[in-house]
Amino acid sequence: MFCEVYEALDPGCCVLAEDETTGLLMGSCFYHPRPTHVSLGIMNVHPNYFGRGVARALLDYIIDFASGEDKPVRLVSSAMNLDSFSLYTKAGFVPRQAFQDMMIAVPEGGLDFDVVGKDRVREARLDDVSAIVDLEKFVSGIDRTKDFEYFIRNEAGIWHTSVYEGADGRIDGVLVSVNHPGSNMLGPGVMRSEAHVLPLVLAELNANKGRSPVFLVPVNSPVVQALYAWGARNCEVHFAQIKGKFQAFNGVIMPTFMPETG
Repeated sequence: MFCEVYEALDPGCCVLAEDETTGLLMGSCFYHPRPTHVSLGIMNVHPNYFGRGVARALLDYIIDFASGEDKPVRLVSSAMNLDSFSLYTKAGFVPRQAFQDMMIAVPEGGLDFDVVGKDRVREARLDDVSAIVDLEKFVSGIDRTKDFEYFIRNEAGIWHTSVYEGADGRIDGVLVSVNHPGSNMLGPGVMRSEAHVLPLVLAELNANKGRSPVFLVPVNSPVVQALYAWGARNCEVHFAQIKGKFQAFNGVIMPTFMPETG
């Protein structure tokens, strides 16, 4: 074995690959164990070690960890990076949903579009978490309770979360955004139906006034045309990929990249 792969800090955070001969760092990969699955995050390999199997060694470590937990592995990867696409599909990951990465420049005064249901959107509260978790279990079959608690508490001061509350009081959608100098995105988002997407997107765009957030929209969603009409532009294409057990989506998902997605 040309490299040693080991945990960087606490288990379930980040793994490192180290050159066994020189002791130099060759690459790293973040991952995030959750109750229902393991999410795979950002992976990188030093250019000096390209083509030597470092990425596969890191990936195998996380796959083995997930196998030991009897959980599937989920990720969102670029459809335009064929090296990355090949890495994951060779390891048995299956693309389950394609997304257009779109972005909109939000003026300082915000956006004002006539969207049905925008009056049903409000800021999320901690007592919404159980309903949000139930919604995501229905739509995607996964549980990210601690993630949504973290977003809504917003102790870092960079997150904003909106929910769509139906007339019957049921939570039919949730969308998070991050507003930080190094990252400005909408997501993760989970919606019971297409009707809940645009009101939530509008709310979170307006939580990021004066910036140009990026957000991932399913390529087969009818809201894509409405977003073009709002001035959205494409900047990338991504796949949701899963290795292991998969539940077909019962609604709309809008993933993001940080924290580790899936």
